[in-house]
Amino acid sequence: MNPDTSTPTTSFHTLGIAPKLLEMLDEAKFTVPTPIQHQAIPVAMSGKDVVGIAQTGTGKTLSFALPMLQHLMNNPGRGLIMAPTRELAYQIEETLRKFAPKLGILTAVFIGGASMSLQKQMLKRNPRILVATPGRLNDHLQQGTITLKEVSMVVLDEADRMLDMGFLPQIERIFKHIPKERQTMLFSATMPPSIMKLATVHMKLPLRIEVAPAGTTAERVEQEMFVVQKAEKIRLLEKLLVEYKGTVLVFSRTKHGAKKIMRSIRTMGHTAAELHGNRSLNQRMDALDGFKRGRYRVLVATDIAGRGIDVDNIQLVINFDLPQNPDDYVHRIGRTARAGKEGRAISFAEPNQLSEIRSIERLIRTQITRSQPTGLPPARAGADATQDRDEDRGGRRPSYRPRPDSERKQAPQKTFQRSNNIPRSTQGKPAPQQGGGRPNKPHYPAKPTHGKRAGFNSAGFEASLQNALQDE
Repeated sequence: MNPDTSTPTTSFHTLGIAPKLLEMLDEAKFTVPTPIQHQAIPVAMSGKDVVGIAQTGTGKTLSFALPMLQHLMNNPGRGLIMAPTRELAYQIEETLRKFAPKLGILTAVFIGGASMSLQKQMLKRNPRILVATPGRLNDHLQQGTITLKEVSMVVLDEADRMLDMGFLPQIERIFKHIPKERQTMLFSATMPPSIMKLATVHMKLPLRIEVAPAGTTAERVEQEMFVVQKAEKIRLLEKLLVEYKGTVLVFSRTKHGAKKIMRSIRTMGHTAAELHGNRSLNQRMDALDGFKRGRYRVLVATDIAGRGIDVDNIQLVINFDLPQNPDDYVHRIGRTARAGKEGRAISFAEPNQLSEIRSIERLIRTQITRSQPTGLPPARAGADATQDRDEDRGGRRPSYRPRPDSERKQAPQKTFQRSNNIPRSTQGKPAPQQGGGRPNKPHYPAKPTHGKRAGFNSAGFEASLQNALQDE
């Protein structure tokens, strides 16, 4: 289903939303629905399965949150929302809290890194909307602390990530605990055909609502690509942080790289934090909250933040490393130019990454402007984050540099004195074994043998024993 998005919609009042929810939307200053909200909400309200595809930053959360809340207002049961990252799970629950408490609907978040005992206490309150990451939800299912038999609506946010090979086994186990008679909704900015095929296994005649082709980037984001050597990346980053004065989100391909980039940025005199899987839950929440509140001007993150950050007024997104998956490029740059605002995305590419650039451009159906860096600041001592080996997956070893001969330790040379009566060919070699053995093989005398290994003679042993007894 590819609906006509040109139909003007001036209010949420035309979408079949209950009056009580409409009052809360007005209080929260939600007045004009976005295209994905305009198309998806009426279909979801009717109880049909939905696959929603729209650019990041276009309000997909409300597209499934409002239908779920209205369904639970009028029907028993539970709603389940699954997200790939802890940060995204918290942001979904934050949106729900604007409406659910006023409707008497309790919500709860179940994510890894948080206290299991506290989550068990939340379950005793019987929350009707569960927001969870797949790993922690499976932990509760294995321990028998949660049941999904009452779930009547299921949402997979960032569905392409949820149904890839990393999360798929966990999702499959979860769906075994959910009744087959349910409503299922999937939302994402990218939806490869392979993922769409997997999705239909768990859905009943889903309606595909595509307000923009999969892979479409945010409308008002300006994109630029710098082709640079690896050693120049950190100096180019330093220049851009001086040129742009607002908040900046920097993406690294690896966790180890994110830490090193963050440290380099701090040596430049900027406030910065890191966000990746090696950080504890409290550290991740502090970094994200500090970035939102302006305590940190720069946030350096892995793709964990590409689908879990909803921060207003991010001026610049920098891809310090190109993503391994072209789809992640769309999600990364969607962190800026949100809700119709303007933004900028700058990517660093190495000269040998031409094929990766072309893959991204094929996905977004746009040629990215190429630029060459000029006027880079001089290198800082110890501040180049690209020179060390990234120890995580995807990292590269530094190029091999052979050690000069002057730096190598020379092994002592063995010298042999030649005897006049021994031929040159046998100098320093053991004498050949007698009896036609292999040449130059050392000849050793036979070891003394004892007992059965030497051919034990029982009769001789008994005779010797008798003689000894007679002597005594």
